[in-house]
Amino acid sequence: MEENSYILQMQHITKEFPGVKALDDVNLSVKEGTIHAICGENGAGKSTLMKVLSGVYPYGTYDGKIIYKGNEMKFKNIKESEGAGIAIIHQELTMIPELSITENIFMGNEIINRGLIDWGEEKRKTYEILKKVGLSINPDILIKHLGVGQQQLVEIAKALSKNVKLLILDEPTSALNEADSANLLNLMVELKNKGITCIMISHKLNEIAAVSDSVTVIRDGHTVESYDVEAGKVDEDKIIKAMVGRSIENRYPEHEAHIGEIIFEVKDWCVEDPDVEGRMVCKNASFNVRAGEIVGFAGLMGAGRTELMRSLFGRNYGIYRGGTVKIKGREVKLTSVENAINHGLAYVPEDRKNLGLNLLDSIRKTVVSADLDKITKNGLLDLNEEKRAAEEYRKSLKIKTANVDVGVTTLSGGNQQKVVLSKWMFTEPDILILDEPTRGIDVGAKYEIYKLIHQLADEGKAVILVSSELPELLGMADRIYTIFEGSITGELASFEANQESLMKRMTITSN
Repeated sequence: MEENSYILQMQHITKEFPGVKALDDVNLSVKEGTIHAICGENGAGKSTLMKVLSGVYPYGTYDGKIIYKGNEMKFKNIKESEGAGIAIIHQELTMIPELSITENIFMGNEIINRGLIDWGEEKRKTYEILKKVGLSINPDILIKHLGVGQQQLVEIAKALSKNVKLLILDEPTSALNEADSANLLNLMVELKNKGITCIMISHKLNEIAAVSDSVTVIRDGHTVESYDVEAGKVDEDKIIKAMVGRSIENRYPEHEAHIGEIIFEVKDWCVEDPDVEGRMVCKNASFNVRAGEIVGFAGLMGAGRTELMRSLFGRNYGIYRGGTVKIKGREVKLTSVENAINHGLAYVPEDRKNLGLNLLDSIRKTVVSADLDKITKNGLLDLNEEKRAAEEYRKSLKIKTANVDVGVTTLSGGNQQKVVLSKWMFTEPDILILDEPTRGIDVGAKYEIYKLIHQLADEGKAVILVSSELPELLGMADRIYTIFEGSITGELASFEANQESLMKRMTITSN
């Protein structure tokens, strides 16, 4: 195949951040007029690669070459890559909600007539551009009144108005309902037929299978495989193997589980997205957890794991649309966080900085903050008790700090996570939900947190472990549920599960 059939070649791209090689000798060749899928696990380096391409990470901050339409490109910023006809539609949409569709599309690019903005002309052109992406709506509507699917189409329309040649979609359907997702995939095929090349970053194998002409798999900052596929004939097993194929060393402490009765039981749990009307983030989810059992939840970004857990923990996410919860055989209504804590639930959130810690507090204040009643005597806080409790956790969890009066901000991520765990252990819960408890923590600190999780299970607690790392779930959980698009798609005992069987259930709706 002659050289000029490639619209884009990224050669030997290496990008380092302090202490981390995010991309290591990555190569990507995209043929003109095709849909090229890039897939890989969370954190594999897919989005970093696109930021290098679009100039978010400018020329000089990475090694390697970008050849676009036969010439080497040295983009200093996004404006330059857009000028060359490259546009990225990010997961987080970038439009201004308070402005109209027309204003957003022509922002910084206004049609000027005799020194004034020609609103009539802008509106007429917006109407034409919207038709190209299948939207027949009034261009004066404010962005905030559109659903996520429509907003995404407006973003694509905006890119088309700038005469785009290479359109990059980063996880384009992660926030869309099924109808909008199908619409978007059809649009990509239409654009391809008009000669626009698309790169789609996705981990939804059914979508990749439906529309891609080529697939590149990135794992741990390396390109592991790249090959052409025939749309509709993608070998999903091959992609899954390439996405996860890595050796698993013994990173998990040995543990013998002592499992008792069912403590926590959820049936037909349904929750609607608070922002997208009609989009269900939990669809009839049913599961149970026994005393002394560690139950894992596996799913890719946007699958609805955190939404499920937060909605169960006092309904602090989404709109409750049905379902029941039983604790120790009795039905309970967990309608507020306080109510959930009183029923013996604890939730260690994924986002520890915003949801788990008050960064202004000291360690000792944080540890007792979820259950102040426990150290209150005659209406007053017993500060000696507070200090004693904090000291106890500092020792038992090996929190690295000189004393418990220092602020939690002075601690490393791993130690902050231990403080959050202490705070919830102090409430003496029966059911503990841990959402990504080891995210962003080094291997040594992870091992200690794993030992703690085992200790909690040995005390007879029911532990729910949500994690994006499949090896972590396989190494820690006794049973694993998989979630895809808000539905529970499988349940496996961990001894019969492996990364491939989990990944299959996490990317495909049917079991």
